[in-house]
Amino acid sequence: MMNRGRERNVRDAAQTTYVNNLRSNFTNNFRNRRSAAGGPEIGADCVKVENVELYKSENAEAHHTDRFVLTEESLIIRRGTNFFIALRTDRVFDPAVDDMRITMDFGPTPSITKGTKAVMMATFGDKAESCGGRWDAVITSLNETDIVLEIASPSNCPIGIWRCSVNTGLVENKRMVSIKKIEEDIYILLNPWNKDDNVYLSDEAERNEYVLNDVGKVWMGSYKEPKGRRWVFGQFEDVTLPCVILLLELSDLPHEDRGNPVLIARAISAVVNDADEGGLTIGRWDGNYADGTSPHAWTGSLPIMEEYMNSGGQPVAYAQCWVFSALTVTICRALGLPCRTTTNYVSAHDTNSSLTVDKFFDSKGEEIVGGPDGSCHDSCWNFHVWNDVWMSRPDLPQGYGGWQIIDATPQEMSESLMRCGPASVEAVRKGQVGFMYDTPFVFSEVNADVCHFREDTQSDWGFSRSRMNQYHVGRRIITKRVDVDDDVGDSDMWDVTADYKSAEGSREERMAVFNAVKGVDRAQMLYDFPNQGQEDVFFDLVEIDQIHFGQPFSVVVNIENRSNEVRNIDAVLTANSIFYTGVTVHRLKRAEGHFQMEPNSQQTLRCEVRPEEYESKLVDHSLVKIHAVANVVQTRQTWSEEDDFPLIKPPLDIKIEGETIVGHPCTATFSFSNPLDRPLTNCVISVEGPGLQYPKILKTEDVNPRGFFTHSESFHPRRIGERKFVAAFSSDQLADIFGSISVSVSSP
Repeated sequence: MMNRGRERNVRDAAQTTYVNNLRSNFTNNFRNRRSAAGGPEIGADCVKVENVELYKSENAEAHHTDRFVLTEESLIIRRGTNFFIALRTDRVFDPAVDDMRITMDFGPTPSITKGTKAVMMATFGDKAESCGGRWDAVITSLNETDIVLEIASPSNCPIGIWRCSVNTGLVENKRMVSIKKIEEDIYILLNPWNKDDNVYLSDEAERNEYVLNDVGKVWMGSYKEPKGRRWVFGQFEDVTLPCVILLLELSDLPHEDRGNPVLIARAISAVVNDADEGGLTIGRWDGNYADGTSPHAWTGSLPIMEEYMNSGGQPVAYAQCWVFSALTVTICRALGLPCRTTTNYVSAHDTNSSLTVDKFFDSKGEEIVGGPDGSCHDSCWNFHVWNDVWMSRPDLPQGYGGWQIIDATPQEMSESLMRCGPASVEAVRKGQVGFMYDTPFVFSEVNADVCHFREDTQSDWGFSRSRMNQYHVGRRIITKRVDVDDDVGDSDMWDVTADYKSAEGSREERMAVFNAVKGVDRAQMLYDFPNQGQEDVFFDLVEIDQIHFGQPFSVVVNIENRSNEVRNIDAVLTANSIFYTGVTVHRLKRAEGHFQMEPNSQQTLRCEVRPEEYESKLVDHSLVKIHAVANVVQTRQTWSEEDDFPLIKPPLDIKIEGETIVGHPCTATFSFSNPLDRPLTNCVISVEGPGLQYPKILKTEDVNPRGFFTHSESFHPRRIGERKFVAAFSSDQLADIFGSISVSVSSP
């Protein structure tokens, strides 16, 4: 036992040193890029390697990594695809006399038995072949002192930075006496182009979208009005791969497990947030971002990663779910793991593993926060953004591979860390909550039933269930469409709800719910809970589709007494401003009353909210929740319903002046009209564009009430091709004003 403990301490110390060295090297290299750009040899008779050529650009093109900026200084390749290097020796290599072996090392303590070290004898041949998960090296060309080697890596080898050395010696003594260490980093990534890799994605259009597309969208808004926000993923920029590798080192994933996409994805979902291991970003949902950057101010992943690396690995403030998700896309696509952002509208957060969202109200219709005993904090987020990653699942029964859900937003602990997934989308759709990982939690997010309980003195436990809503959660699940890109509208929106759940109320959907309930003891109690009382009065809360800033809105309930008797009704209507997580911030208005309805009659209740009653009380996303509660005195029938909607904000208009030619000056102008009758203060605009403009966050002047905002920024395009310029405006009163434009850059 003592020996094992001593070995673990040695291993931990080696890992700590390894991570510290990586962090220091990555930070220094990044700073140098922004401000600017062999071992002992013994044995006189042994052939010695003097120079090494990694064919960085040629290998990158063959491995679909040529868009990485770091290919100028590092070899970036994908596992399972052969690559070439060239050697120059001090004399002609003679296979009858000379012995040459290639060593590949990974991690702080490389081990052949763990798959983190490979030693290959360089032999003559036509093609290197990785057989049985082993590396292979073949000399394909020998021209006097110039040697070309083809190297085959296994399609399941660990990913990250590998180190290579060429060892030479004499055949007669079978001892390597000269070592040439290759100083350049060799990044080995996952390979969705290789059929033998578990992340293989057969469709070229999908590979282009989910691996190679460096600018996309994250969907927010509401299920009635989804709104795609442009985001610069920037997975090919110079800061990204070093940042990603450092984050993997901070995870609890052993180096020998870094060839398994399931475990890689799980590790990524943990290190994007800082909850456990000091990861990339800090989450905050209370609207107070004065000591950091508002989540709404980010336009892409690069400024976050740059700040992280410049600070030597300090978590960056602040993020919310769409920022966590977008960063996850950047990390996954950089590593070669196909990934997309996915938005679940009306997303349940089940905190007590009941597969339901339970809300409790007192006799006056006011919500009891925390429930009767203060321990129930279930909620419905207006929307929640997670990620889907593509992989096979050899650890699950056949048929559960494909898209897998991971979630980097820290919500619930999973195996002692804030992480979630990968949970099979197919398992979620079928209610197979027993499959790894975190499937019950994800199932609840898309398919929980909402239970409302109202205080009832005649009930044994003090409450009676007023409603179980089977259709409220998971109203719509959205991602970006493949091969469609829309700068000004949302024609690139793709509704994928049917992949996650069958149609609400259908036999298949109810079967999935009951299948899940069978596996969760706590859920069975609530689903069997009796719903007492005669229900002969019909209530309908009218949903609000679209309200622009400055417009009034009304909470409207239509009531119909379908009985042949008089009914006395108590009703409460409320409107609150909320965070997108569903947390109430301010009461906007409340109306209550007691009235009588004649038999077989109809009546409409209405509560109007004027602009001056809501403008100063709105928070992030400008979301409003309306809620109605009613009670029929004669029959003890209780009813409650809720709805939420965002107030529509103006778009940020972007115009480009000047010819977009590499190295030539251009100007981008950003503008919008303030829809509020009050000034916008502490104004900030964030701008960036891969190949156009490095990320900037700039303070600007206040905007007058109903005034016009405009700001211009000069830039010099750096790379040719189709590029995206993305910008976002934030202020204390109004945030998340964003826009994007496509730019075609030509060569000089």
